Amino acid sequence: MSLLHIVVPVLNEGVSLADRLEALRPLRERGAQLVVVDGGSTDETWAIACRHADRVLLAPRGRAAQMNAGAEGASAEVLLFLHADTALPAHADEAIAAAMAGGADWGRFDVQLDSRSWLLRIVAGAMNLRSRLTGIATGDQAMFVRRQRFEALGGFPQIELMEDIALSARLRRIGRPACLRPPAFTSARRWENHGILRTVLLMWQLRARYFLGDDPSLLARHYGYERCGAHPQAAIAILAKAPVPGLAKTRLARGIGPRAAARVQRHFTQRTLEAARQARLGDVALWCAPDASHRFFRALARVHGTRLLAQPPGDLDARLRAAVAHHFAGGGDAPPLLIVGTDCPLLSPGHLHEAARVLALHDAVVVPAEDGGYALLGMRRPLPDVFTGIAWSTPQVLQQTRERLASLGASWRELAPLWDVDEPADWQRYQNLIGRTTHMEPLP
Repeated sequence: MSLLHIVVPVLNEGVSLADRLEALRPLRERGAQLVVVDGGSTDETWAIACRHADRVLLAPRGRAAQMNAGAEGASAEVLLFLHADTALPAHADEAIAAAMAGGADWGRFDVQLDSRSWLLRIVAGAMNLRSRLTGIATGDQAMFVRRQRFEALGGFPQIELMEDIALSARLRRIGRPACLRPPAFTSARRWENHGILRTVLLMWQLRARYFLGDDPSLLARHYGYERCGAHPQAAIAILAKAPVPGLAKTRLARGIGPRAAARVQRHFTQRTLEAARQARLGDVALWCAPDASHRFFRALARVHGTRLLAQPPGDLDARLRAAVAHHFAGGGDAPPLLIVGTDCPLLSPGHLHEAARVLALHDAVVVPAEDGGYALLGMRRPLPDVFTGIAWSTPQVLQQTRERLASLGASWRELAPLWDVDEPADWQRYQNLIGRTTHMEPLP
Protein backbone atom coordinates (compact mmCIF):
# COMPACT_ATOMS: atom_id res chain seq x y z
CA MET A 1 0.00 0.00 0.00
CA SER A 2 1.35 3.43 -0.92
CA LEU A 3 1.59 6.16 1.70
CA LEU A 4 0.21 9.07 -0.31
CA HIS A 5 -2.81 9.62 -2.52
CA ILE A 6 -2.48 13.14 -3.94
CA VAL A 7 -5.65 14.89 -5.13
CA VAL A 8 -5.31 18.03 -7.27
CA PRO A 9 -8.54 19.89 -8.16
CA VAL A 10 -8.20 21.92 -11.37
CA LEU A 11 -10.18 24.30 -13.54
CA ASN A 12 -8.67 26.00 -16.58
CA GLU A 13 -5.14 25.93 -15.21
CA GLY A 14 -3.57 26.30 -18.67
CA VAL A 15 -0.08 25.36 -19.74
CA SER A 16 1.46 26.10 -16.31
CA LEU A 17 -0.15 22.90 -15.07
CA ALA A 18 2.44 20.74 -16.85
CA ASP A 19 5.29 22.08 -14.71
CA ARG A 20 3.22 21.80 -11.51
CA LEU A 21 2.36 18.18 -12.14
CA GLU A 22 5.81 17.28 -13.39
CA ALA A 23 7.22 18.54 -10.07
CA LEU A 24 5.28 15.70 -8.39
CA ARG A 25 7.05 13.02 -10.43
CA PRO A 26 9.64 12.25 -7.68
CA LEU A 27 6.81 11.51 -5.24
CA ARG A 28 5.10 9.29 -7.81
CA GLU A 29 8.37 7.45 -8.38
CA ARG A 30 8.45 6.76 -4.62
CA GLY A 31 4.94 5.28 -4.72
CA ALA A 32 2.53 8.20 -4.41
CA GLN A 33 -0.60 8.12 -6.56
CA LEU A 34 -1.63 11.33 -8.34
CA VAL A 35 -5.27 11.99 -9.22
CA VAL A 36 -6.28 15.18 -11.02
CA VAL A 37 -9.96 16.13 -10.78
CA ASP A 38 -11.20 18.56 -13.41
CA GLY A 39 -14.18 20.81 -12.81
CA GLY A 40 -14.99 21.21 -16.51
CA SER A 41 -11.99 22.96 -18.04
CA THR A 42 -12.23 24.29 -21.57
CA ASP A 43 -8.55 24.96 -22.13
CA GLU A 44 -5.53 22.62 -22.31
CA THR A 45 -5.93 21.39 -18.72
CA TRP A 46 -7.49 18.01 -19.51
CA ALA A 47 -4.88 17.01 -22.11
CA ILE A 48 -2.00 18.05 -19.87
CA ALA A 49 -3.41 16.28 -16.82
CA CYS A 50 -3.90 13.05 -18.78
CA ARG A 51 -0.19 13.08 -19.57
CA HIS A 52 1.08 13.72 -16.05
CA ALA A 53 -1.33 11.99 -13.65
CA ASP A 54 -2.12 8.41 -12.77
CA ARG A 55 -5.81 9.17 -13.16
CA VAL A 56 -7.89 12.11 -14.41
CA LEU A 57 -11.53 12.52 -13.44
CA LEU A 58 -14.37 14.93 -14.14
CA ALA A 59 -16.44 16.12 -11.18
CA PRO A 60 -18.97 18.88 -10.57
CA ARG A 61 -17.23 22.24 -10.30
CA GLY A 62 -16.19 23.21 -6.77
CA ARG A 63 -13.19 22.20 -4.73
CA ALA A 64 -15.17 20.20 -2.16
CA ALA A 65 -16.90 18.10 -4.81
CA GLN A 66 -13.71 17.69 -6.83
CA MET A 67 -11.54 16.70 -3.88
CA ASN A 68 -14.11 14.25 -2.57
CA ALA A 69 -14.31 12.65 -6.01
CA GLY A 70 -10.52 12.37 -6.13
CA ALA A 71 -10.37 10.72 -2.71
CA GLU A 72 -13.06 8.15 -3.52
CA GLY A 73 -11.65 4.67 -3.93
CA ALA A 74 -8.20 5.57 -2.60
CA SER A 75 -6.25 2.82 -0.88
CA ALA A 76 -3.27 4.83 0.38
CA GLU A 77 -2.84 5.53 4.07
CA VAL A 78 -2.81 9.32 3.70
CA LEU A 79 -4.74 11.71 1.46
CA LEU A 80 -2.98 14.93 0.42
CA PHE A 81 -5.08 17.72 -1.08
CA LEU A 82 -2.99 20.04 -3.21
CA HIS A 83 -4.08 23.15 -5.05
CA ALA A 84 -2.85 23.33 -8.64
CA ASP A 85 -0.96 26.56 -7.97
CA THR A 86 0.87 25.17 -4.92
CA ALA A 87 4.24 23.40 -5.00
CA LEU A 88 5.21 20.98 -2.26
CA PRO A 89 8.59 21.16 -0.53
CA ALA A 90 11.20 18.58 -1.45
CA HIS A 91 10.65 15.24 0.32
CA ALA A 92 7.15 16.24 1.41
CA ASP A 93 6.21 12.57 1.53
CA GLU A 94 8.96 11.84 4.05
CA ALA A 95 7.85 14.77 6.23
CA ILE A 96 4.27 13.51 6.17
CA ALA A 97 5.41 9.96 6.99
CA ALA A 98 7.34 11.25 10.00
CA ALA A 99 4.30 13.20 11.22
CA MET A 100 2.07 10.16 10.88
CA ALA A 101 4.61 8.00 12.68
CA GLY A 102 4.58 10.56 15.47
CA GLY A 103 0.87 10.03 16.01
CA ALA A 104 -0.67 12.80 13.92
CA ASP A 105 -3.96 12.16 12.15
CA TRP A 106 -3.83 15.21 9.94
CA GLY A 107 -1.77 18.26 9.22
CA ARG A 108 -0.56 20.86 6.78
CA PHE A 109 2.60 22.65 5.65
CA ASP A 110 3.64 26.20 6.33
CA VAL A 111 2.96 28.35 3.29
CA GLN A 112 5.19 30.79 1.45
CA LEU A 113 3.90 33.03 -1.34
CA ASP A 114 5.95 33.14 -4.53
CA SER A 115 6.53 36.87 -4.40
CA ARG A 116 9.35 39.18 -3.31
CA SER A 117 6.88 41.58 -1.72
CA TRP A 118 7.71 42.14 1.95
CA LEU A 119 4.01 42.65 2.61
CA LEU A 120 3.17 39.22 1.21
CA ARG A 121 5.89 37.68 3.37
CA ILE A 122 4.05 39.15 6.35
CA VAL A 123 0.76 37.78 5.00
CA ALA A 124 2.23 34.28 4.72
CA GLY A 125 3.74 34.48 8.19
CA ALA A 126 0.39 35.58 9.61
CA MET A 127 -1.35 32.67 7.89
CA ASN A 128 1.08 30.18 9.42
CA LEU A 129 0.87 31.72 12.90
CA ARG A 130 -2.92 31.87 12.80
CA SER A 131 -3.03 28.21 11.76
CA ARG A 132 -0.79 27.17 14.66
CA LEU A 133 -2.86 29.13 17.18
CA THR A 134 -6.30 28.07 15.93
CA GLY A 135 -5.63 24.57 14.63
CA ILE A 136 -7.33 25.56 11.35
CA ALA A 137 -5.66 24.91 7.99
CA THR A 138 -6.44 26.28 4.54
CA GLY A 139 -6.16 24.64 1.15
CA ASP A 140 -3.10 26.70 0.25
CA GLN A 141 -1.24 24.88 3.03
CA ALA A 142 -1.53 21.44 1.37
CA MET A 143 -3.71 19.66 3.91
CA PHE A 144 -3.15 15.95 4.52
CA VAL A 145 -5.21 13.50 6.56
CA ARG A 146 -5.38 9.80 7.28
CA ARG A 147 -7.75 8.27 4.78
CA GLN A 148 -9.78 6.42 7.41
CA ARG A 149 -10.31 9.63 9.39
CA PHE A 150 -11.36 11.48 6.24
CA GLU A 151 -13.84 8.76 5.29
CA ALA A 152 -15.24 8.57 8.82
CA LEU A 153 -15.98 12.30 8.72
CA GLY A 154 -17.67 12.02 5.33
CA GLY A 155 -15.02 13.97 3.46
CA PHE A 156 -15.20 17.68 2.75
CA PRO A 157 -18.59 19.23 3.48
CA GLN A 158 -20.42 19.86 0.21
CA ILE A 159 -20.24 23.63 0.40
CA GLU A 160 -19.02 26.04 -2.26
CA LEU A 161 -16.49 27.91 -0.13
CA MET A 162 -14.70 27.41 3.20
CA GLU A 163 -14.66 23.63 2.77
CA ASP A 164 -11.09 23.56 4.11
CA ILE A 165 -12.06 25.55 7.20
CA ALA A 166 -15.07 23.31 7.82
CA LEU A 167 -13.04 20.10 7.55
CA SER A 168 -10.30 21.54 9.77
CA ALA A 169 -12.86 22.32 12.45
CA ARG A 170 -14.06 18.71 12.40
CA LEU A 171 -10.55 17.30 12.44
CA ARG A 172 -9.53 19.60 15.27
CA ARG A 173 -11.98 17.77 17.54
CA ILE A 174 -9.88 14.65 16.94
CA GLY A 175 -6.54 16.30 17.50
CA ARG A 176 -4.32 19.24 16.66
CA PRO A 177 -2.80 19.35 13.18
CA ALA A 178 0.83 18.56 12.49
CA CYS A 179 2.22 21.93 11.36
CA LEU A 180 5.18 21.12 9.14
CA ARG A 181 7.70 23.90 8.71
CA PRO A 182 9.16 23.12 5.26
CA PRO A 183 7.02 25.56 3.29
CA ALA A 184 4.74 24.83 0.40
CA PHE A 185 5.06 27.57 -2.21
CA THR A 186 1.78 28.90 -3.49
CA SER A 187 0.93 31.46 -6.13
CA ALA A 188 0.58 35.09 -5.09
CA ARG A 189 -1.53 35.92 -8.16
CA ARG A 190 -4.75 36.33 -6.18
CA TRP A 191 -3.18 39.03 -3.99
CA GLU A 192 -1.24 40.67 -6.82
CA ASN A 193 -4.18 40.75 -9.24
CA HIS A 194 -6.73 42.11 -6.80
CA GLY A 195 -4.52 44.08 -4.43
CA ILE A 196 -2.85 42.77 -1.29
CA LEU A 197 -4.76 44.73 1.32
CA ARG A 198 -8.03 44.38 -0.53
CA THR A 199 -7.61 40.60 -0.74
CA VAL A 200 -6.63 40.27 2.92
CA LEU A 201 -9.65 42.31 4.00
CA LEU A 202 -11.93 40.30 1.73
CA MET A 203 -10.72 37.00 3.20
CA TRP A 204 -11.15 38.28 6.75
CA GLN A 205 -14.66 39.43 5.90
CA LEU A 206 -15.61 36.11 4.28
CA ARG A 207 -14.27 34.08 7.21
CA ALA A 208 -16.09 36.29 9.72
CA ARG A 209 -19.35 35.95 7.79
CA TYR A 210 -18.86 32.17 7.58
CA PHE A 211 -18.33 31.84 11.34
CA LEU A 212 -21.39 34.01 11.90
CA GLY A 213 -23.48 31.58 9.85
CA ASP A 214 -23.71 33.10 6.37
CA ASP A 215 -24.57 30.73 3.51
CA PRO A 216 -21.30 29.49 1.90
CA SER A 217 -22.91 29.68 -1.55
CA LEU A 218 -23.47 33.42 -1.10
CA LEU A 219 -19.90 33.81 0.12
CA ALA A 220 -18.70 31.94 -2.98
CA ARG A 221 -20.54 34.39 -5.24
CA HIS A 222 -18.94 37.28 -3.35
CA TYR A 223 -15.53 35.65 -3.74
CA GLY A 224 -16.07 35.35 -7.50
CA TYR A 225 -16.93 31.68 -8.02
CA GLU A 226 -19.41 30.96 -10.81
CA ARG A 227 -21.99 28.22 -10.85
CA CYS A 228 -21.49 25.73 -13.66
CA GLY A 229 -25.19 25.11 -14.26
CA ALA A 230 -27.24 21.94 -14.35
CA HIS A 231 -25.80 18.71 -15.71
CA PRO A 232 -26.73 18.63 -19.43
CA GLN A 233 -27.74 15.61 -21.52
CA ALA A 234 -26.54 14.60 -24.97
CA ALA A 235 -25.50 11.55 -26.94
CA ILE A 236 -22.01 11.45 -28.41
CA ALA A 237 -21.01 9.92 -31.73
CA ILE A 238 -17.26 9.43 -32.21
CA LEU A 239 -16.04 8.81 -35.75
CA ALA A 240 -12.79 6.83 -35.68
CA LYS A 241 -10.54 5.02 -38.11
CA ALA A 242 -8.93 1.71 -37.23
CA PRO A 243 -5.26 2.15 -36.21
CA VAL A 244 -3.94 0.53 -39.36
CA PRO A 245 -0.63 1.75 -40.86
CA GLY A 246 -1.36 3.45 -44.15
CA LEU A 247 -5.02 4.09 -43.27
CA ALA A 248 -4.79 6.19 -40.10
CA LYS A 249 -3.30 9.70 -39.81
CA THR A 250 -1.83 9.62 -43.31
CA ARG A 251 -0.69 13.25 -43.29
CA LEU A 252 1.03 12.80 -39.94
CA ALA A 253 2.61 9.60 -41.25
CA ARG A 254 4.68 11.64 -43.67
CA GLY A 255 6.64 12.96 -40.71
CA ILE A 256 6.67 10.13 -38.16
CA GLY A 257 6.03 7.05 -40.30
CA PRO A 258 2.89 4.92 -40.88
CA ARG A 259 3.34 2.65 -37.85
CA ALA A 260 3.91 5.53 -35.44
CA ALA A 261 0.94 7.36 -36.97
CA ALA A 262 -1.23 4.30 -36.37
CA ARG A 263 -0.16 4.26 -32.72
CA VAL A 264 -1.09 7.93 -32.46
CA GLN A 265 -4.51 7.10 -33.90
CA ARG A 266 -4.96 4.42 -31.25
CA HIS A 267 -3.91 6.85 -28.51
CA PHE A 268 -6.18 9.66 -29.72
CA THR A 269 -9.17 7.34 -30.06
CA GLN A 270 -8.70 6.15 -26.49
CA ARG A 271 -8.32 9.74 -25.30
CA THR A 272 -11.49 10.90 -27.08
CA LEU A 273 -13.47 7.92 -25.82
CA GLU A 274 -12.30 8.53 -22.25
CA ALA A 275 -13.32 12.20 -22.46
CA ALA A 276 -16.76 11.16 -23.69
CA ARG A 277 -17.14 8.54 -20.98
CA GLN A 278 -16.02 10.92 -18.24
CA ALA A 279 -18.49 13.57 -19.45
CA ARG A 280 -21.40 11.23 -18.60
CA LEU A 281 -23.78 13.11 -20.85
CA GLY A 282 -25.54 10.06 -22.21
CA ASP A 283 -25.04 7.31 -24.77
CA VAL A 284 -21.63 7.08 -26.44
CA ALA A 285 -21.27 5.31 -29.79
CA LEU A 286 -18.02 4.65 -31.62
CA TRP A 287 -18.54 4.75 -35.38
CA CYS A 288 -15.75 2.61 -36.82
CA ALA A 289 -14.04 2.70 -40.22
CA PRO A 290 -13.68 0.74 -42.35
CA ASP A 291 -15.83 -1.45 -40.06
CA ALA A 292 -16.07 -2.57 -36.44
CA SER A 293 -14.14 -5.81 -36.79
CA HIS A 294 -10.64 -4.52 -35.97
CA ARG A 295 -9.32 -6.04 -32.72
CA PHE A 296 -8.70 -2.56 -31.28
CA PHE A 297 -12.38 -1.67 -31.57
CA ARG A 298 -13.42 -5.06 -30.21
CA ALA A 299 -11.10 -4.56 -27.24
CA LEU A 300 -12.72 -1.21 -26.46
CA ALA A 301 -16.12 -2.86 -26.55
CA ARG A 302 -14.96 -5.69 -24.30
CA VAL A 303 -13.14 -3.57 -21.72
CA HIS A 304 -15.36 -0.46 -21.61
CA GLY A 305 -18.66 -1.71 -22.99
CA THR A 306 -18.32 0.71 -25.89
CA ARG A 307 -21.13 0.49 -28.42
CA LEU A 308 -19.66 -0.12 -31.89
CA LEU A 309 -21.28 0.90 -35.17
CA ALA A 310 -19.78 0.58 -38.64
CA GLN A 311 -19.36 3.70 -40.73
CA PRO A 312 -21.06 3.21 -44.10
CA PRO A 313 -19.04 3.41 -47.32
CA GLY A 314 -18.89 6.72 -49.12
CA ASP A 315 -17.59 10.18 -48.40
CA LEU A 316 -17.71 12.01 -45.08
CA ASP A 317 -21.10 13.47 -45.97
CA ALA A 318 -22.62 9.97 -46.09
CA ARG A 319 -20.95 8.87 -42.86
CA LEU A 320 -22.08 11.93 -40.92
CA ARG A 321 -25.60 11.61 -42.29
CA ALA A 322 -25.68 8.00 -41.12
CA ALA A 323 -24.79 9.00 -37.55
CA VAL A 324 -27.49 11.67 -37.51
CA ALA A 325 -30.14 9.40 -39.01
CA HIS A 326 -29.33 6.57 -36.61
CA HIS A 327 -29.54 8.81 -33.54
CA PHE A 328 -32.75 10.63 -34.43
CA ALA A 329 -34.52 7.55 -35.85
CA GLY A 330 -36.61 7.28 -32.68
CA GLY A 331 -38.29 10.64 -33.23
CA GLY A 332 -38.68 13.68 -31.02
CA ASP A 333 -37.63 12.06 -27.76
CA ALA A 334 -34.00 11.77 -28.82
CA PRO A 335 -31.55 13.93 -26.82
CA PRO A 336 -29.18 16.30 -28.61
CA LEU A 337 -26.30 14.74 -30.53
CA LEU A 338 -22.63 15.73 -30.43
CA ILE A 339 -20.47 14.45 -33.31
CA VAL A 340 -16.69 14.42 -32.88
CA GLY A 341 -13.68 12.90 -34.54
CA THR A 342 -10.46 11.72 -32.92
CA ASP A 343 -8.01 14.28 -34.31
CA CYS A 344 -8.34 16.80 -31.46
CA PRO A 345 -6.69 15.55 -28.23
CA LEU A 346 -7.53 18.85 -26.51
CA LEU A 347 -11.25 18.08 -26.63
CA SER A 348 -12.21 17.61 -22.98
CA PRO A 349 -15.29 16.63 -20.99
CA GLY A 350 -15.63 20.33 -20.22
CA HIS A 351 -15.94 21.13 -23.92
CA LEU A 352 -18.57 18.43 -24.30
CA HIS A 353 -20.54 19.80 -21.34
CA GLU A 354 -20.33 23.34 -22.69
CA ALA A 355 -21.53 22.20 -26.11
CA ALA A 356 -24.42 20.24 -24.60
CA ARG A 357 -25.53 23.30 -22.60
CA VAL A 358 -25.59 25.39 -25.77
CA LEU A 359 -28.04 22.94 -27.31
CA ALA A 360 -30.59 23.75 -24.63
CA LEU A 361 -30.98 27.14 -26.36
CA HIS A 362 -29.83 26.63 -29.96
CA ASP A 363 -30.36 24.21 -32.82
CA ALA A 364 -26.64 23.60 -33.31
CA VAL A 365 -23.23 24.15 -31.76
CA VAL A 366 -19.81 24.20 -33.40
CA VAL A 367 -16.31 23.99 -31.97
CA PRO A 368 -14.18 25.46 -34.77
CA ALA A 369 -10.74 24.09 -35.62
CA GLU A 370 -7.87 26.42 -36.40
CA ASP A 371 -7.38 24.80 -39.82
CA GLY A 372 -10.78 25.97 -41.05
CA GLY A 373 -12.76 22.85 -40.11
CA TYR A 374 -14.42 21.95 -36.85
CA ALA A 375 -13.63 19.63 -33.94
CA LEU A 376 -17.27 19.17 -32.88
CA LEU A 377 -20.68 19.68 -34.42
CA GLY A 378 -23.78 19.25 -32.30
CA MET A 379 -27.49 19.46 -33.06
CA ARG A 380 -30.65 19.16 -30.99
CA ARG A 381 -32.77 18.26 -34.02
CA PRO A 382 -31.81 16.42 -37.19
CA LEU A 383 -29.99 18.70 -39.64
CA PRO A 384 -28.53 16.20 -42.13
CA ASP A 385 -28.46 18.73 -44.96
CA VAL A 386 -25.83 20.71 -43.10
CA PHE A 387 -23.29 18.27 -44.58
CA THR A 388 -24.36 18.82 -48.20
CA GLY A 389 -21.90 20.44 -50.59
CA ILE A 390 -19.03 20.74 -48.09
CA ALA A 391 -15.49 20.69 -49.51
CA TRP A 392 -14.14 18.29 -46.90
CA SER A 393 -10.47 18.47 -45.82
CA THR A 394 -10.18 22.08 -46.99
CA PRO A 395 -10.01 25.39 -45.07
CA GLN A 396 -13.54 26.17 -46.35
CA VAL A 397 -15.32 23.55 -44.21
CA LEU A 398 -16.26 25.85 -41.31
CA GLN A 399 -17.45 28.75 -43.46
CA GLN A 400 -19.47 26.45 -45.71
CA THR A 401 -21.01 24.83 -42.61
CA ARG A 402 -22.03 28.26 -41.34
CA GLU A 403 -23.65 28.99 -44.68
CA ARG A 404 -25.53 25.68 -44.62
CA LEU A 405 -26.78 26.30 -41.07
CA ALA A 406 -27.99 29.75 -42.06
CA SER A 407 -29.75 28.40 -45.16
CA LEU A 408 -31.54 25.83 -42.99
CA GLY A 409 -32.81 28.53 -40.66
CA ALA A 410 -30.94 27.02 -37.73
CA SER A 411 -29.73 28.99 -34.74
CA TRP A 412 -26.23 28.09 -33.64
CA ARG A 413 -23.38 29.17 -31.42
CA GLU A 414 -19.66 28.72 -31.90
CA LEU A 415 -17.37 27.97 -28.96
CA ALA A 416 -13.68 28.79 -28.64
CA PRO A 417 -11.60 27.16 -31.40
CA LEU A 418 -9.34 24.16 -30.84
CA TRP A 419 -6.74 22.57 -33.10
CA ASP A 420 -6.33 19.15 -34.65
CA VAL A 421 -3.18 17.07 -34.84
CA ASP A 422 -2.93 16.29 -38.56
CA GLU A 423 0.53 17.35 -39.66
CA PRO A 424 4.02 16.75 -38.17
CA ALA A 425 4.07 20.38 -36.99
CA ASP A 426 0.81 19.77 -35.10
CA TRP A 427 2.34 16.73 -33.44
CA GLN A 428 5.31 18.79 -32.25
CA ARG A 429 2.97 21.46 -30.95
CA TYR A 430 1.08 18.83 -29.00
CA GLN A 431 4.28 17.41 -27.53
CA ASN A 432 5.36 20.90 -26.46
CA LEU A 433 1.96 21.59 -24.92
CA ILE A 434 1.72 18.54 -22.70
CA GLY A 435 5.21 19.09 -21.36
CA ARG A 436 7.06 16.11 -22.74
CA THR A 437 10.52 15.84 -21.19
CA THR A 438 13.50 13.65 -22.02
CA HIS A 439 12.90 11.25 -19.13
CA MET A 440 9.22 10.68 -19.87
CA GLU A 441 8.09 7.64 -21.75
CA PRO A 442 7.37 8.59 -25.37
CA LEU A 443 3.78 8.83 -26.49
CA PRO A 444 2.54 6.04 -28.73
